[in-house]
Amino acid sequence: MTLPPTPPPSSASRAMRSNRSTDTKPELALRRQLFHRGLRYRVGYRISLPERAVRPDIVFTRRKVAIFVDGCFWHGCPLHCRMPSDPSGYWHQKIDRNRKRDLVVNEVLRAAGWTVFRVWEHEPADDAARAIDAALAQGTST
Repeated sequence: MTLPPTPPPSSASRAMRSNRSTDTKPELALRRQLFHRGLRYRVGYRISLPERAVRPDIVFTRRKVAIFVDGCFWHGCPLHCRMPSDPSGYWHQKIDRNRKRDLVVNEVLRAAGWTVFRVWEHEPADDAARAIDAALAQGTST
């Protein structure tokens, strides 16, 4: 499955580059909760697959579990994503492409035997950590 081409950059490119892609507050909160539960994980671990390389936010390498903490705006949360009014259509294309990329990444990882968790930034870290911990204990995904 191929992704649509990347839309041309807008005047917001500098602002977009200044947004953090790692160590965001929701990601740090989830990592803290997982660590308090006695779970040890890798951060910044690159999973190289024939189709593409993927770098999840949190990885349990032995259990082959990849966790992504998705921002509500950047990944198009159905509850919180409010599209900016943009006559060029850049943001609609950008977020649509991110959603499609997320689906492709999920498919590729699952085909390679990985379990994938997607956590929205608005989800309480304790709830997400509890669900991940329970699934790891059972050896299943949610």
